[in-house]
Amino acid sequence: MDNVTHTIDPDAAWAAFIARDRHSDGRFVGAVRTTGIYCRPSCPARHPKREHVVFYPDGEAARAAGFRACLRCKPDEVARDRVAVAKAIELIGAADETLSLDAVAAAVGYAPHHFHRLFKRATGVTPAAYARGLKAGAAVRALATEDRVTDAIYEAGYSTPSRFYESAGRRLGMTPSAWRRGGAGVTIRWTLAPTSLGPLLIAATDKGLCRVSFDEDEAALRARFPAAEIVSGGAALADLAQRVVASVESPDRNQDLPLDVRGTAFQEAVWQALRHIPAGETRSYAELAAAVGNPGAVRAAGTACGANPVAIVIPCHRAQRSDGTMGGYAYGVDRKIELRKREGVA
Repeated sequence: MDNVTHTIDPDAAWAAFIARDRHSDGRFVGAVRTTGIYCRPSCPARHPKREHVVFYPDGEAARAAGFRACLRCKPDEVARDRVAVAKAIELIGAADETLSLDAVAAAVGYAPHHFHRLFKRATGVTPAAYARGLKAGAAVRALATEDRVTDAIYEAGYSTPSRFYESAGRRLGMTPSAWRRGGAGVTIRWTLAPTSLGPLLIAATDKGLCRVSFDEDEAALRARFPAAEIVSGGAALADLAQRVVASVESPDRNQDLPLDVRGTAFQEAVWQALRHIPAGETRSYAELAAAVGNPGAVRAAGTACGANPVAIVIPCHRAQRSDGTMGGYAYGVDRKIELRKREGVA
């Protein structure tokens, strides 16, 4: 039973077991030599002595070494759950029409109510919201290329224009025609706020923050939103800006700030996953990719972090490479290190 893989850091794995870290579920299993049982890291059972535990990358490796699955935490279901979510994402993306929850759940072999919770836990959104995100993303791309808004709506897969206006219009934060004209008719208020990490550009529509960034100014904002009405300051922005600055000075405090941001369905799922990382913790790009149901999209998860339009508020500074190194940060690694330090991350 001692033919153990050397790709797992045993100290880190043991720390995850002691913490019963659910985020580590599916990354490896811990097998107990004295009982012959392997468990997921979050198993609620009483912890064995450290010297009796050996780690494997998955249940298959543990079974090959002679161990059997724990009946309490059912570690093999983690892999099954992730395969089901990935299959559901593929089905939703390939469907010509919106699939019902019952249809998706049946296709992957789960009860609808259980799969609804499972999918949301993995991706941060429900299956229906994920499907709407795909359609709205397709609409954004079509609106940028089609000459007529109606043609773009049908091209994106909506059965009628009214369905698009009901669902996608709110998500885009502006009317489809305004989006087609590059954001014409949308008012964005902005300010440059002093922080201990340097001046911070803060910009918001009437729906929420649309840009938070270091090292940018009004010219950069106008380049990003060329057709919008860009105005300085205002009482409505003052309170919001104050809360954003507080997030820079104390990033461990949850400000729960309103957002008006857009990306692809995958990007928005990654951004949602980032917002679910507790202050003081980090996640690898591989973990983020797995969390949104696409474990093979590690590089895309990193790209989604880089495309984050609202620094600090969507805490992409909590993302890193799988080997524990920092990875990139749009506003400089020194700022990333300092933000993590303020959250208690060494």
